[in-house]
Amino acid sequence: MSPDWRTLAELVRAPAALSVPGDVVAGAAAAGTLGPRTPVLASSSVLLYWAGMAANDWSDRELDAVERPERPIPSGRITPRTAFGVAAGLTAAGVALAGLAGGRRALAVAVPLAGAVWAYDLKLKNTPAGPAAMATCRALDVLLGASGGRLRSAAFPAATVFAHTYTVTALSRAEVHGSTPALPAATLAGSAAVAVSAALPSRPFGWRSLIPVALSGWYAKRYGEAQLKALEKPTAGNIRASVGAGIVNLPTLQGALTARAGAPIAGIAVAAAAPLGRHLAKRLSPT
Repeated sequence: MSPDWRTLAELVRAPAALSVPGDVVAGAAAAGTLGPRTPVLASSSVLLYWAGMAANDWSDRELDAVERPERPIPSGRITPRTAFGVAAGLTAAGVALAGLAGGRRALAVAVPLAGAVWAYDLKLKNTPAGPAAMATCRALDVLLGASGGRLRSAAFPAATVFAHTYTVTALSRAEVHGSTPALPAATLAGSAAVAVSAALPSRPFGWRSLIPVALSGWYAKRYGEAQLKALEKPTAGNIRASVGAGIVNLPTLQGALTARAGAPIAGIAVAAAAPLGRHLAKRLSPT
C-alpha cells in the first residue's frame, strides 16, 4: 500500500519547507543575482531539504521506534525502503533542478549541499560535529542562491544563517529528554547576537534600513520568547517548542538579510512566510 499524502508530508516535515526559500533569496540578494532563476533554485533547495528530512527518519528508524513511535516509519505507515526511496529521489530531483536553473556554477554548490545533508543524517548528527554540520547545510543553501554571482558577496548572510541554524540544532538534541538551563541560555545569547548583526545597516542610513531592523526584531521576539520559556523550565516540551520557533521564524531573519542587501520588498515577502509556517505547524509538526 502506498503511503497517503499526509504521511509523506509528515515524513518530509512539509511545513518546515517554508523556512528554506529565504536562504536562496538572501544569497541571491547579497550577490545581486535576484531574478527568474531564483525561484527555481529555491525549489531545488526545498527538494533537498525534504530529502534530508526523509533520510533523517530512515536513519533514525530504530531510535524512533523507542523515542517517537508515532513517526511514519515506526508506526508502520511507511516502510523504511519507501522512505529511503523518497529521500534518494528528492535528492536527485533537487540536484537536477539546480543544474537546470544555474548550470555548472549551481551544481558546484548543490552537489556538496546534497552530500552535506546525507553526511549529517547518516554519520554526523549524533556526534559533537552535528550542529556545525547542519549549519553548514544551511550556509550552502544561501550560497546556492548566490551561485550566479560572486559567492564571497553572500558570506555575511551565509554566516548569519549558519549561526542561527547552529542554535536550533543544538536545542534539537535535547527535545526528547529536556536539558539544563545552560543550553537555552547559550542559544538565546547566540540568537540575540544573530538578530543584532542582521539589523546592522550595510549602506547609508535611510528608511530602507528600518526594514531589516523591524524584521530582526520580529525574529528576536518570536524565537527569543520560546527560548526564554525553555530557560525558565527546560523540559522536553519547551525545548521542542523552541526548536519549532527557530524553524518557523527563520523567514523573518532571512527577510532581514534580504532587505539589508538592498531588496526590501523581497525581504518583506520572504518574512511573510513566517506566520503561514506557524499556522501550518499547528497541524503538522515541523520538527
